[in-house]
Amino acid sequence: MLQCGLLGRRLGHSFSPEIHALLADYPYELIELEPEALGEFLQSTPYDGLNVTIPYKKDVLAYCASLSPAAEAIGCVNTLVRRENGWHGDNTDYAGFAYMLDSLNVDIKGKKALVFGTGGASLTVNKVLSDRGAGEIVHISRFGENNYNNLSLHADAKVIINATPLGMYPNAGAAPASLENFPLCEAVLDVVYNPSRTALLLDAEKRGIPHVGGLGMLVAQAHAAAEIFLNKSLDRSIICRIQKEIEKKTRNIILVGMPGSGKSKKGQLLAGKLGREFVDADEYFTSCHGLSPAEAIKSLGEEKMREMETHVLKILGQRSGLVIATGGGCVTREENYPLLHQNGIIIWVKRPLEELPTKGRPLSQSCGVAELYNRRAGLYEAFADVEIEVSSSVEEAVDAIMEAIK
Repeated sequence: MLQCGLLGRRLGHSFSPEIHALLADYPYELIELEPEALGEFLQSTPYDGLNVTIPYKKDVLAYCASLSPAAEAIGCVNTLVRRENGWHGDNTDYAGFAYMLDSLNVDIKGKKALVFGTGGASLTVNKVLSDRGAGEIVHISRFGENNYNNLSLHADAKVIINATPLGMYPNAGAAPASLENFPLCEAVLDVVYNPSRTALLLDAEKRGIPHVGGLGMLVAQAHAAAEIFLNKSLDRSIICRIQKEIEKKTRNIILVGMPGSGKSKKGQLLAGKLGREFVDADEYFTSCHGLSPAEAIKSLGEEKMREMETHVLKILGQRSGLVIATGGGCVTREENYPLLHQNGIIIWVKRPLEELPTKGRPLSQSCGVAELYNRRAGLYEAFADVEIEVSSSVEEAVDAIMEAIK
């Protein structure tokens, strides 16, 4: 049986094993190597096929006995397959980025494209854009002629592409630039796939600019790599199906709502039915900070407690596949929205005010449930992707949530 895997330096974030398991039945492993071990590994490994990622897409060229036309033209390799004379290098990222462009329905012809990055991914992006008839293609680097200090020279760019790891888990929240600098921008593409909505994509979403993340590219390039490993064609429609399956499995389900709306009970039951890990953000707060949110409000004040809560949501929001019950006031800080939205679907659990308990909830006690709701209702609405009206029945509420997220 074929032995295949993904070669890189840091791979803890990778979805590739799951994707290849859905594509074919060969074993597929993650192989983390330091640079000094690369040569010996490639010369002695028993693997039959390898995908290659950061930072080795250019380095493996030296170990290839032959190259595909795509790999030769682009100047980097992301797929290796063993042949009689040694490693054959190919570049399936080309197929992946082309799929990404097609999924956004971007007509690139004649348009100025700004590409952040000059590494292996950017070389592939450049080749696809050129073949699609793009106009001027400008690459932004830290120290080159076109760099982050003179972006104003390219305010007329119509397509923005991030081809760097910037904003990738576990360093989510960073973006190469604000889209405010590009008033003519018509489309934004980010090759990063974890988180599913990078800071750059969230910026595009806020401005109503069509945008797409890198998961489709990841699946499409894996599909092309699997065809090379197996030496046969695979059904192309499976790309979309796998992408949806990964999206469904990895997105967080996040419950927001008033204190006492039963988010924790509903979240626990929901997680059990879906086979997911459940996290109560207030309990996580306590484990992180050594005191509960209610205790933090009493001893430190609400403003300080909210800062501490944001720290907790930053940690949880970067993870994948969780059911998260948040504290009732997390919506009061605007900066919490991208932390939750980057990997999740946000559900507002709405329970009748007369059913909301106040015991152990200092804010509900101090200003009253109705007043607290009036302050927050608009914020819950702004955060939420879905609103669920619930009764006192936890089972009915969970069934309604499961129906809504289908």
